[in-house]
Amino acid sequence: MAQKERPFLNLLINIVIPVFILLKLSKEQYLGPFYGLIVALAFPILYGLYEVVKEKKYNFLSILGVVSILLTGGIGLLQLNNNWLAAKEAGVPLLIAIAILVSLKTNYPLVKKLIYNDSIMNIAKIEEALEEKKSKEQLEKQLKKASYYVAGTFVFSAFLNYILAKIIVVSEPGSVAYNTELGRMTALSFPVIALPSTILLVIVIFSLVKKIKQLTGLEMEEVFKAK
Repeated sequence: MAQKERPFLNLLINIVIPVFILLKLSKEQYLGPFYGLIVALAFPILYGLYEVVKEKKYNFLSILGVVSILLTGGIGLLQLNNNWLAAKEAGVPLLIAIAILVSLKTNYPLVKKLIYNDSIMNIAKIEEALEEKKSKEQLEKQLKKASYYVAGTFVFSAFLNYILAKIIVVSEPGSVAYNTELGRMTALSFPVIALPSTILLVIVIFSLVKKIKQLTGLEMEEVFKAK
């Protein structure tokens, strides 16, 4: 049985707790900037490793998420130039966009794994209907188009990540101000970056589902698997 999604727990561990530690507990009288950064990043790192190992989510995005947090910590602890942080913030979603496009040349397109998969959609019924209506090739074209759109949302995210990092994180790493700015950037990343990118992704998904319905003649409840 698939593990249930825990959006509130994800939000708490990956954003709320780290932001609180960076903003409130990184002052000298508490943890200090060095240990404040370590403790703040420990929560999403350990939770990410748990998702990867315990729940066996050995996929590109899960592993990349853990690596991204480790890079953030490494840049701060090694006190590298802030340009490295901005480059990392932009580089991670850009790498995902490139991976999506490259995967189109393989037998395992990432968009199929992310959206058009058997854990979400009733693939057997969809494929059967496509065979009957001889419209499988049209769906493949639509999936390819969806891949370009999804890649575009990650490019958009990369651009916003870079701008946000350059504008907010301006202090020297290893300082209380740096941790505070990193916390502020993390807090703003959800409404400024994650929310618009998610809306764009939802639009792409609904567009794909609409096309599937047109090509198969199936109703919405037949396209998606019953819970």
